[in-house]
Amino acid sequence: MPSLTRFTPFLLLGLISAYSVQAAPADGFVLDKVVQVSRHGVRPPTDSAKLAKAIGRELPNWTVPDGHLTGHGYAAAVEMGRYRGQVLRAAGLLPSGCPGPGEVFVRASPLQRTQATATALLDGLFPGCGLQPSVVQGDKDALFQADKMPFARLDPRRAEDSVLERMGGSVVGAQARYQVAEQQLRSVICGEASACQYRDQPWQLVEDEDGRVAIKGLSLEANLGETFRLEYSEGLPLYQVAFGHGATVQQVAQLTTLTKAKYDFINDSLYIASRGGSQLMNQISLALKQGTPQAATDALGNPPDVRFTLLVAHDTNISYLRTLLGFRWTLGDYLEGNIPPVGSLQFERYKQLKTGRYFLRVAFEAQSLGQIRQLAPLTAAQPPLHADLASGKGCVSTQAGLLCPMEVALKRLDQHIDRTALTAYSYR
Repeated sequence: MPSLTRFTPFLLLGLISAYSVQAAPADGFVLDKVVQVSRHGVRPPTDSAKLAKAIGRELPNWTVPDGHLTGHGYAAAVEMGRYRGQVLRAAGLLPSGCPGPGEVFVRASPLQRTQATATALLDGLFPGCGLQPSVVQGDKDALFQADKMPFARLDPRRAEDSVLERMGGSVVGAQARYQVAEQQLRSVICGEASACQYRDQPWQLVEDEDGRVAIKGLSLEANLGETFRLEYSEGLPLYQVAFGHGATVQQVAQLTTLTKAKYDFINDSLYIASRGGSQLMNQISLALKQGTPQAATDALGNPPDVRFTLLVAHDTNISYLRTLLGFRWTLGDYLEGNIPPVGSLQFERYKQLKTGRYFLRVAFEAQSLGQIRQLAPLTAAQPPLHADLASGKGCVSTQAGLLCPMEVALKRLDQHIDRTALTAYSYR
């Protein structure tokens, strides 16, 4: 089986000129480079026993170990990869068969669910090629787990102050604003039982073992909301989804209100995002600059110069990037800013044939809850949900989407990179 687990054999050092066929340009723009950051696919809770103990109820049984990609999740990721491959081939970026020299590089976060999702996406993108992602040794990769590593460690006081500011200055006051959502969650867990072990906890700012800020009480509620959404996405019987309270996509989405609150308070803090997301954003920016007048070399390390880079990560990573970009979206029945399984942040670079100028499209794309649950085929008539980022002055609407001048878009990518939160990085 071909392997992409090493930099040199995967890169293969080819040239763009090897393409013999180029698709018709969209409004005079040709797609020449893509960096895509995708979340892993559907998984069970990462610690179902701990979650069940906290709420006093048994959770549904899954077919895989805690935190692992499911077979259903694999199939949904393959479909997302297949659709994405069609789009990129139609744009002339990818070949019709297996990728050749210098065309593709794929790296996955070290966890099983991200590695398996990367394999699934590759199976969809390049069926029959048997490609595998590259992965670092160990359980932490500085691209994806920066927020758990010493080089990007938070200043505890500054982190707490930034979260308090987003909470309106009071933890108690913030929790009071979510009283209705907490009552709804309690009713889902307890049902009509007169005696129920689950009780709301007062929210409390704490520091976890990796030095990250957390909100005790809300963290559990956020985890439950995400678990209910994953149960629906997995295709579990509706009587099992949220203990029978998640029969529709609207009900499931509403149960993620407290999940969204956690991200609003913590991951959307610019300080926290800049510490945890700068390493990844810096590498994305460097990749997009390659071969353009903005090309730059970073002494800490540079990404492979290929046409298509796929990085398979976590919702935390994408939430940090979203915050650094100031990019918010509301897709379908999901709540604002939601990052569904295999949701992808896409950075597409286009060259304007007439002027030779470069433009960038930044978009977020994800399957709907129904599409994931039903494993629905993705087509031009029934595509994934998507939203484009308007990066500033001079953006133009084209058949390919909203394209913004490269120099303007790069300023948006680079503006919040914290160089004190970077470390040396190698793709070998």
